[in-house]
Amino acid sequence: MSGSKPVFTPNPEQMALWPSISGNEINGLGQTDKSRPHPIYWHDPDKTPHGPLQRWFYARSSADPQLIAARAVRQRVLDMPLSELSSQRIDLPAATWTDRIKKVARELGADLVGIAEMQPEWVFEGHEIAQKWIVMFGVAHDYEQMKLAPAVAAGAEVVRQYARGNEVAKGVASFIREHGHEAHAHGGPMAGPVLLIPPALACGFGELGKHGSLINREFGSSFRLASVLTDLPLLADGPDIFGADEFCTHCRVCSDACPPDALVQVKQMVRGEQKWYVDFDKCLPYFNETMGCGICVAVCPWSRPGVAKNLVEKMSTRASRKTLTD
Repeated sequence: MSGSKPVFTPNPEQMALWPSISGNEINGLGQTDKSRPHPIYWHDPDKTPHGPLQRWFYARSSADPQLIAARAVRQRVLDMPLSELSSQRIDLPAATWTDRIKKVARELGADLVGIAEMQPEWVFEGHEIAQKWIVMFGVAHDYEQMKLAPAVAAGAEVVRQYARGNEVAKGVASFIREHGHEAHAHGGPMAGPVLLIPPALACGFGELGKHGSLINREFGSSFRLASVLTDLPLLADGPDIFGADEFCTHCRVCSDACPPDALVQVKQMVRGEQKWYVDFDKCLPYFNETMGCGICVAVCPWSRPGVAKNLVEKMSTRASRKTLTD
């Protein structure tokens, strides 16, 4: 731990609610066999061991005017009904639908759009998905607000972007349903039936960073995700590998900045996959007490406006030199 970083001591009131089971265990840390994820946070708090902590978080943040205003907007979006499923099914080639969906999403405000074929290991235990495709959306943060993290202003910005992501997802789902195809929209913060980061990786939104968030070649880690599940015939996008993972191997900016020391320097085995992992048991108390934290996203070098493009070029040059020397 950095000598200049103060030691974080969790609020005893919060820790009194902590369950006997580790969140890392629920998340499958150290598990060598592949398995589906288990609900842990942002699910129904009555059905998860950490549910009381989730309620504590909302009770603690319920009086802040910035969060109240942002959550009111988000709730209006969440309450918006989807269009009825049309009885007249429009059938078009997958390439045509793919182009149309991406165009509609961009028009509705999506900064990123990608498509992935659904995989069983993305679905939470207790849920089943019938749809073949997941359409992913990314909406960028206002960096000037995010760099204030862990101040509440950054948390309110996250809520605002969750609202924007949900609005895009609902608009796209309604468009699909109006053309006679099934579609279901979902955006944060509450977890739906599917993990969103794995399909976002699969459809080209970027690479997983040491801080457990995506790193995109344009927005860095400063964006939020939303999705639509659909049976509409579509074409899948591919992953985008540009050197962020290698960069994270040598970078300590987020881990040095993390007050509860929840970020480690090596990848760990999680549900049968070696990956960057954030210590849930260390991260959550600080997240709850700061009403959203966001420090790791804000300090990530890739998140600063205009920096990601330069880093991509540097990593590409480094990779080319390595290839020549090999």
